[in-house]
Amino acid sequence: MMEMSDMRFLMSFPDRLTTLRKEKRFTQQELADKSGVSVVQIRRYEGGSAQPTMELIKKLAVALSVSSDYLIFDKNERGPDDDLKLQFEAISGFSVEEKKTVKEILDSLILKHEARRWSTGS
Repeated sequence: MMEMSDMRFLMSFPDRLTTLRKEKRFTQQELADKSGVSVVQIRRYEGGSAQPTMELIKKLAVALSVSSDYLIFDKNERGPDDDLKLQFEAISGFSVEEKKTVKEILDSLILKHEARRWSTGS
């Protein structure tokens, strides 16, 4: 059975915003006050008739104590693939110098991949 936090990732932005607001036990007015967004805009966002700017998404995320990514992206839309998660978790324990080396290696592999993509047109 899916937990509510898992179900939230399958929702659209308006549904996710509404659910998070209700989980925090905020009224629309309270969320508006905490985020500095008008209550009319909160209603529009929750109703799906308007989309917030990135600046307003940040304010909403802060008010709801979640990341902007959590507020707008589906669960598997961002972040590493499952087969890379363990490696990235292990890297988080590396020293600053080791992390720098890993980042340089990844940057070079990404550049190589992008160059290949551009040269083949795929």
